[in-house]
Parts: sequence; C-alpha cells; structure tokens
Amino acid sequence: MKNLGGKVAVITGGASGLGRAFAQRFAAQGMKLALADIEEPVLEATVAELRASGTEVIGVPCDVSDQASVQNFHQQVMETYGAAHVLCLNAGVAGGGTIAELTAAQWDWVLGVNLYGIIYGLEAFLPGLLTQDDGHVVLTASVAGHTSYAGMAPYNASKHATVTIAETLFAELRQEDSAVGVSCLCPGFVATNIFVSDRNQPEELTDALAEPPSQEDEIRRAAIMEYMQANALRPETVADLVHDAVLDKKFWIFTDEEHLAAIATRHEEIRHRSDPTAEAIFDNI
Repeated sequence: MKNLGGKVAVITGGASGLGRAFAQRFAAQGMKLALADIEEPVLEATVAELRASGTEVIGVPCDVSDQASVQNFHQQVMETYGAAHVLCLNAGVAGGGTIAELTAAQWDWVLGVNLYGIIYGLEAFLPGLLTQDDGHVVLTASVAGHTSYAGMAPYNASKHATVTIAETLFAELRQEDSAVGVSCLCPGFVATNIFVSDRNQPEELTDALAEPPSQEDEIRRAAIMEYMQANALRPETVADLVHDAVLDKKFWIFTDEEHLAAIATRHEEIRHRSDPTAEAIFDNI
C-alpha cells in the first residue's frame, strides 16, 4: 500500500501500548481508525484524544477471545466506514508459570486472546480485504514466536502459532496473486502494560489464583518492571516500523538485533540436532 490517506485502519488492543501507538501513527497519515479493546475507560480516553486531534475514529469494546464480540466489532466497522484496509490484530496478554504448574484455565485465557483473537479477526475481516484486493494485515507475534524461553509456555505457544499463521497467509496470498500484503511483527521488549495483563484476567481465573504472591515474587516482578523501563523500546518506535512495513509490503518486522542472535542459535541447534538452549527470558535480571 502506497497511499494510506482516507483509508481505514482496524486495530485490536488499540487503547494502549502498541495498539495506541499504531493508531497515532496511522492517524498522522490521515487514516480513519477503528479501535477495539477490552478496557473500556482506557479505550474511551484514547478515542477522545484522537478525536481532539481531528482524527475520525470509533472505539468498540471487544473481547477478542469471543467470536461474537469480534463479529460485532466487524459489523460496527462496516456500518461506520464500509471497508477496512489495514488490519492490525494486536491484542495480547502475557501468561507465566511452568508447564507443571499451569492450569487448563490459564492456557485457555492466553490462547483465547493471543491465538483465537487472531483467528477470529481474520475470519471477520480477511474476506473483505480479499474481495477488494487491497489492504494489509499486520499480526503481532513476538520474538517468543521464534524461541522457547522457560516459564512462559502458553505465551510461547500462542506466538509460535501466530508466526506460522502469518507465514501461511503470506503463502496463500502469493498463490492467489493477491494485492493484499501481510506483515509479522516480532518485537522484543516494548514499554507496554503486557507484563501486568493479569489485570484483564477473567474473574473466575483471578479468583482461582487468588493466593497472594510471595515476597520473592514481588521483588522479582519489581526488578522486571525496572528492567523494562530502562531497556524496553518505546511503542512509537515500533509503530514507525509497522507503518513503513505496510507501505513497503514487508513481511518480517523485528525490533531488536540482539534477539536475532537467539533465533539464529535456535536454528543452528535444530540443524545440528543439538539440545535446545534452556533459559528463562529474565535469567540475567
């Protein structure tokens, strides 16, 4: 896509973090916006801020893990704009814990948002993009879609799945000689609220996990947040990369050269049939 002005960008997880930065970047190009998010007060504030700057935007409360909720979002977009052109399926949550400790409910929550949020979003919006033969899909994966750090299996699984969905979609679009583009965003550490995404857990899951964290857990969490503040990329930096990838029809979007080394190591281990490097993503903190 070379001309974004007047076209419609659809963004899930659009109220804060990366989604909000995407919205601001596309708004600067004169795009109309449709934002979905489960956090209604934050969504309302973001929509109000964008409207105050002159952007045409709607905000739709949406639980991307619920198919009917995503279909309702699609309906609202079509009724308002009649089309979508840039589709950013970006909503996501983090989920930690060892495989031995994790419950099925914890797996369901992370996969519901991170994986089925992608599936339901594509089901709703992709047919329209294909019919008009114009547009671009951005799937937010992660470097965790190429590595397998300990202590975050549901998140890893959801992001590996997102990477392969993006690659498969790319192959299918190429087979059909479609003008629709696709990008796979694989960020490293970004200064967002994803590491406190348990604020949006379903009530029944929160109640089931109501045992208070240990002092050791609290200290470690504080250290992680301090590390994130000091080392994470700004969402606006990532939004610039996404904007450029849409214009240039670029598939891979990586944000950190340092993580490419870990990905290369994994591929070398596979090539040589070596055991995987066993580490946790925050081992050195």
